[in-house]
Amino acid sequence: MSINVETDFLALAEAFWRGEADLMGRDHPVTGQYPGAQEIAPGLLYFKGVAAISVIDTGAGLVMMDAGTRNDMDRVYQAVRAWRPDAPLVAAVFSQHHLDHIWSTRRFESEAAGRGWAAPVVYAHSLMPQHLDRYRRTAGWIDSVKARQFSRVLAAAENPTDYRYPDVTFDDRLTFKVGRYTFELHHARGETDDHVWGWVPERRWLFPGDLFIWAVPNAGNPQKVQRYCEEWAVALRKMAGCGAEMMVCGHGLPIIGTDRIQQALLETAEYLESLERQTLALMNRAASLDDILQQVKPPAHLAHRPYLQPIYDDPQFLVRNIWRRYGGWWDGEADTLLPAPRRQQAIEWIALAGGVQPVLKRVEQLVAEGQLQLASHLVEMAVLAEPDSRAGHEARARIYAARADEEPSTMARGIFNHFARSSRTLQRDVLALQGVAGALAKGTA
Repeated sequence: MSINVETDFLALAEAFWRGEADLMGRDHPVTGQYPGAQEIAPGLLYFKGVAAISVIDTGAGLVMMDAGTRNDMDRVYQAVRAWRPDAPLVAAVFSQHHLDHIWSTRRFESEAAGRGWAAPVVYAHSLMPQHLDRYRRTAGWIDSVKARQFSRVLAAAENPTDYRYPDVTFDDRLTFKVGRYTFELHHARGETDDHVWGWVPERRWLFPGDLFIWAVPNAGNPQKVQRYCEEWAVALRKMAGCGAEMMVCGHGLPIIGTDRIQQALLETAEYLESLERQTLALMNRAASLDDILQQVKPPAHLAHRPYLQPIYDDPQFLVRNIWRRYGGWWDGEADTLLPAPRRQQAIEWIALAGGVQPVLKRVEQLVAEGQLQLASHLVEMAVLAEPDSRAGHEARARIYAARADEEPSTMARGIFNHFARSSRTLQRDVLALQGVAGALAKGTA
C-alpha cells in the first residue's frame, strides 16, 4: 500500500514563506485542511488537518507529535499504516489540552490491544489533566464558544468529552529516547499554561505546537481563559536558540532552514513583547482600557510579514488579554463598575433619542458613511430596548454581516456572523439561555 500524497506540502511551505499562499482562504493556517500525507523528511510523515500532526519513525517504533482532532483519527491511522504497516506507535506528545491536539492515538491503541503490543505512552504537561477536567465541567460553555467563534453549532456527537488523558506528565522539562532519536520536551506558558514544545536534536527538528501558527499569536481569544504574552515570547526566543533546520508549526506549514526559522520566531517574539510593553507603559500611567485600545499598535516594520497577519486572532484582543492579566476585569470606567442592566440603559437612551425609529435612521446614516463600529453600538441599544423590533433586527443582521465581511480575524468574523444569524431569527443570541442543544432542537442554529 502506498501513501496517498495528494498535497505537496514542501512546495506549499515555500509558497507560505514567499507570501504566495491564500492565508485568508484555502490556505488559512487553522481552517485550511489538505488531503493526503507526505514524508517531508526521511522518517517524518506529515499531515495538516485543523492542526499539524507529525509521525516519526525512530527505528524502534513510531512517535506522534500532536494528535489532531477527532475527525483526523481514521485518516491519520490509514496513512501511517500505508507508510509503515507494522511499526507500532510507542509514544505521543500532546502539546497542550486544546481539542485539536489530542485525538489520533485512539486507533493505534485499539490496534495495539489486538496485536499484543504495548499501548502508546502519551506525554504532556502536568496541568493538562485539570484542564480536561475543566472542559467537562464547562462543556456547555465550550460548545457555545465554538458556536460563536466559528459561527457554526456542532451537534452533540461532534463535542465528545471522552478525552485521552496523558500517561506521563512533567513540570518543566522531560527527555525520553526511542530508537535512534531523543525527544526533549519543554514547558512554556503561551496560548495555554500547559504548553509543550519539542526538540529532536539528532535531526534538528523543532515542534513548537501552537507557539507558532503562521498568524498573529492566538494570545487574545475573547471567549477563553488567560494567555501569556511575556512567557510566550521567552519560549520563542529559546526555540530560536536551538538552531533548528525544520520547524513543524502547530498550524500552517513547516518552515525549512535555520535562518528562516530564527527570523520567524524572533520577530513573533518581538511582536508580542511590543504589545505587552506598550500596554503596561500606559497602564502604569493609569490609562483606561479604552485609551489603551486606541493607542497600542503592532510594530509597523512587521506589518507585512506573512506569518504575522491578524487572520485568526486580532491585536486588540491581545491587548485586552494583557490588561486582564495585569489589571483585572474592570475597564476603568466609573459607570461600568456596578452598572445598571444593559436593557435599562438602552431603554433610557432610546427614549432620549425619541424612540427606535430615529435611532435606526441614524444607524443607516452611519452605515452609509462606513462607520460600522458606531452603527453597531446604536443598533444594540435599539434591539435591547425593543427586543421584538423586526426593523431593529434586520438592521443588526446587515451590520454584523457587513462587519464580518470586513474583518480579517477568524474569531471576529465568526462572532459577527453568529450575531447576524441570530438577528435573522429575531434574537440577540440564538444560544442565550437555551444553549447549543436548545438551538439545535429549535432549528435556529
